[in-house]
Formats: sequence, structure tokens, C-alpha cells
Amino acid sequence: MSFLMNRRRVLQAGSSAVLAGAMSSMAGNAVAATDELRVLVYGGDVAKAYIEAYVKPFQAETGIKVTPITDQTTLAQLELMVNTKSVTVDLVPLTQGSTIVAAEKGLLEPIDYSIFKKDELDGILDFVKHPFGVGQQVFSFVMVCNTDKYPSDKPRPTTWADFWDVNKFPGVRTLISGRSGVEGPWEEALLADGVAPDKIYPMDIDRIFASLDKIKPHIRKWWTVGSEIQQIMTDRAADLMQSYDGRAGVVISRGAPMAINRNQCRLQWDTWAIPKGSPNAANAQKFIEFATRAERQAALSQVYPAGPANRNAFKLLPEQLARKLASHPDYLASSIVMNGKWYSQRGADGKTNSERLRERWNEWILS
Repeated sequence: MSFLMNRRRVLQAGSSAVLAGAMSSMAGNAVAATDELRVLVYGGDVAKAYIEAYVKPFQAETGIKVTPITDQTTLAQLELMVNTKSVTVDLVPLTQGSTIVAAEKGLLEPIDYSIFKKDELDGILDFVKHPFGVGQQVFSFVMVCNTDKYPSDKPRPTTWADFWDVNKFPGVRTLISGRSGVEGPWEEALLADGVAPDKIYPMDIDRIFASLDKIKPHIRKWWTVGSEIQQIMTDRAADLMQSYDGRAGVVISRGAPMAINRNQCRLQWDTWAIPKGSPNAANAQKFIEFATRAERQAALSQVYPAGPANRNAFKLLPEQLARKLASHPDYLASSIVMNGKWYSQRGADGKTNSERLRERWNEWILS
């Protein structure tokens, strides 16, 4: 999985052909503006939730016809659409990193924050507001423990230093693979080595791998996609794990003896972005404003475990549900916000930090 691909890519397997086919068939042909909107909404359960929480209510309020497309786009597809002036979708979900890179390439329309109500705009988390993208949901990388192995009446690991301490907390461990360059255990390795949370960036790559050297012999599996870690938890094949919080939540809801530790979790988010040259950009701006309202964000969280990007949504959610979401106010203080700008920075050799991490990982994992 590359830096520019979304964590839910596994849900979309096979569906990207739909978008690619639409783009290729229209290559070179300008798309006329209409009083409608074409929105990518991922796929599977995510798409169903987006249609119920966003698409249908937006159509009812505005009268604008929305065509939800159960897919997502890669940076290459987005670049092709924009550069050939054949933009076939009006609104796309992108990762934080993709938004930064796409904006640098001139592939996105600027977000019109002037149409947001002040209380709604003030409620949106500062770190998810970008000139060319607005956070739509927040998720996190968390530590998960098997409660049979670590019962509540005995000590449990609560920091990444504890996770690295195999003598104090023996057990089978698993961490995310670093093959993508971004979704690797980088921040966790630095935290385990004693780096303060507010000193993580810029990251010391040599120090990352020196820390990983210490834990490497004790990792049974370096997982690569969300479905894989979910299966590991379901099968109880590990005692201490790193996971997406949503995947862990699903497994726990099905009765697995697991507990999530949100201390020192790593926050990431997806944005809404408008491809440059979208024929219905004005409607796309309206949709973004609508979908980031506290009421709509709360509606989504009640049908899909997505952390609201608008903190005011928590005023509308029952506390039991709110505490299952990554962006809960109580969790933010002890969380590390991923710095997409650092990952996309290029050195004198022209390589980004994410590319440098990926190359280093590929050498290290084979050593």
C-alpha cells in the first residue's frame, strides 16, 4: 500500500475499474456543468454509511442530484483527469498525504471556507483544515491487548515503551509493516525509545530503525492491510497488537477478548477534495460544508465508527459511543497527530521522507 492509497483500499478491490473506465472513455472531452454532483464514497459498509449520512440528506435539503460512486481515486487517476481536462467526478476522498501532494501539483480546487457557518468552522479540528481539503473523518493507530493474556486486575502495557518491554510484558506481538513508507511503526518506535510526543517530528530515521532492531525478534507478523490485523485479532493469534481503531472496535463488538489502549495513539484522517476543473465545483463546495456539519458528522458516527472531524458532533452523541471514536476530546491530548508535510518533504536527492522510509524498510526487513 503506497503513501497515496487509502487504508480502506482493500474494500474497493475490483471496483476501481469502474472509475478508470469512465475516465478513459471521456479522456480529452470536457464535461459540461450540471445541477448535480458526482461523489466518490469508497465502498462496502463505508459507502452505505456515507449515502445514508450525507448523500440522501444533502439531496433532500438542496434538491441537487448526487450520484454516489462506490470507489476512490489514486493520485495517478486524479492527475490524469485534471491534466486531460476530463474530470468525471466532482468530489473525492483523499488521505492527508494525498491532499498535500495533489495540492502541490495543482490538482485541486481551493476550499471555500467562507460558506461555512462560524460555529461549524470553529468546531472543525484545526489539524484537519487544509487550503485544498477538509477532514471528513479521523481514525487512529492504537495498541490492542488480549484481555485473557493481560486481565484487568493485572498490569497491562500502556505505552509503546511497555510494548517494547518483552521482559515485563511477555507475549506474542504484531506490528504494521513499513512497506508503504507511511503506514509503518515509525512514531511508535521513537516513542518506545524515549522521544517525547511533541518532539517526534522531524523524525530521526536512524533512530527509528535502531529502536525497531530491538523489537524485531519478538514480532511474529508485520501486517499490511486492515483485514489482516482484524483476522489476527479474531483468531487470537497475538497478545499485543497495533491496529486501526475501527478494525479493533469491530472485533471487540463481536465478543473477542481484546481491549484498546488509546494512550499515545497516532491520528490520521481523510479529507474531502475537489478535482481542479470539476464542472460542478460550486455544488461540491456545498456538499463539503454540509458533510462537515456537527449534525451530519454525528449521524455518520452512529452508523459507522468514524471519529468526527467536527468536535461539536460529540455534543450530539451518547457518551458510550463517543468514547469508541478516535477524535474524542479526552483522547486528543495523549495522541500524536501524523505530520503529512514531513512525510512529503523532499531532500536534496529528490526523494520524499516517505520514499526514504520505504527504501530503508525494504532493506531492513530482509537483513
